[in-house]
Amino acid sequence: MGGFFGVVSKNDCVMDLFFGVDYHSHLGTRRGGMAVYSDKGFERAIHNIENSPFRTKFEKDVEEMSGCLGIGCISDYEPQPLIVRSHLGNYAITTVGRINNEQELIDRALARGGLHFLEMSGGKVNATELVASIINEGTDLVSGLRHVQEMIDGSMSILLLTKDGVYAARDKFGRTPIILGSKEDAICASFESFSYLNLGYNPLRELGPGEIVFIDRDLNVKVESPPRDKMKICAFLWIYYGYPTSCYEGVNVETMRNRCGHIMARHDHADVDYIAGIPDSGTPHAIGYANESGIPFARPFIKYTPTWPRSFMPTNQEMRNLVAHMKLIPVEELIRDKRLLFIDDSIVRGTQMGGTAKFLYDSGAKEVHIRSACPPILFGCKYLNFSRSSSEMELITRRTIMELEGEGGLDHLFEYADSKTERYKKMVDAIAKKLDFTSLGYQTLEGMLEAIGLPADQVCTYCWTGRE
Repeated sequence: MGGFFGVVSKNDCVMDLFFGVDYHSHLGTRRGGMAVYSDKGFERAIHNIENSPFRTKFEKDVEEMSGCLGIGCISDYEPQPLIVRSHLGNYAITTVGRINNEQELIDRALARGGLHFLEMSGGKVNATELVASIINEGTDLVSGLRHVQEMIDGSMSILLLTKDGVYAARDKFGRTPIILGSKEDAICASFESFSYLNLGYNPLRELGPGEIVFIDRDLNVKVESPPRDKMKICAFLWIYYGYPTSCYEGVNVETMRNRCGHIMARHDHADVDYIAGIPDSGTPHAIGYANESGIPFARPFIKYTPTWPRSFMPTNQEMRNLVAHMKLIPVEELIRDKRLLFIDDSIVRGTQMGGTAKFLYDSGAKEVHIRSACPPILFGCKYLNFSRSSSEMELITRRTIMELEGEGGLDHLFEYADSKTERYKKMVDAIAKKLDFTSLGYQTLEGMLEAIGLPADQVCTYCWTGRE
């Protein structure tokens, strides 16, 4: 996915920027970057963080950079921030989002003539560079940012740094958050609400869907474009991506996950010795389940954090499976001859969870029951890059449906998404058999939305329902 952080300060902002960006390391795995503006102009640093954390890669840059204005990011894909020279002036830009109509927008831009894009490896165009080209079609930066919101099919939240301040523009439907924090001499704009707390900032407010604000050097926050009426914030922020200490739309991630576990337990009747969570994001769901059910919580797996941080996840599927296995160290005394119920945040491809079940059986487990803290994922995300799946057929649900009914089964996806139907039950039973689970259960869509606590029409659930 990715995350970003921006600062406007009366004093040098580089240290705040460094730690603020670093607190987004759980959101991306490939690139990190910072850009600042000072009397010397724009300075920028971008590093590959696939095999080394952001903090390590940018320690030297922090010593060399200076400025009172800055933006930075953690990115899963393109190198950023970018520094752009245009008829609207010079600026630095960083983005979080996904562009579905990318080729259409590239072709449209090239057809106008006099424009080119720098290709990244693999022949891809940097999405942030494409966004900048759309902004530059405006008569000013604000009209350009509004133009981006109208032109892009998908989602796009933006931080844009000028010599006078920072623009923050939330995605048109608010699929990702932007939260403002303030202290006596600075204001920040952040994806994660907790990222500024240890830096002395207090929460100021969240931007509404589609809202654009400008933070100037005098620390005024000017609304350049008001919030829109409709919001579709991504439910996966609470289920998986969000850090436990974050809040989105006033709903804390950790407490949501606990509520989710409570709700699952109320509708489940597993007879097991222990409730456990797949670290890290499955753990609070499991604690909620254990507290509601009265079954003891235990940690039969311990995550080895010194060398396997959550942010490190290679793009190669085979290596991802290996890393997922290497991260978790078993506690044999809590596994051998035990009936275990494990909760994970989600089941996407099923390969890692199937490997986990095998490992538990090999370690002596008597029964392995699996629960997913969200409904079965049947549709690839159209709005955010939360999954690295290149095809919907990589989803364990889609493959199972094909095995049950062939291609004709794909005509009944909405029925498979409904937990009250026979097709849904057959799919779940088939997945459990395929992955060798003693039993398998999923949180319902209604239960997940209840745990989040926002009105259903304000939450994006496309990957479960296939409905906009």
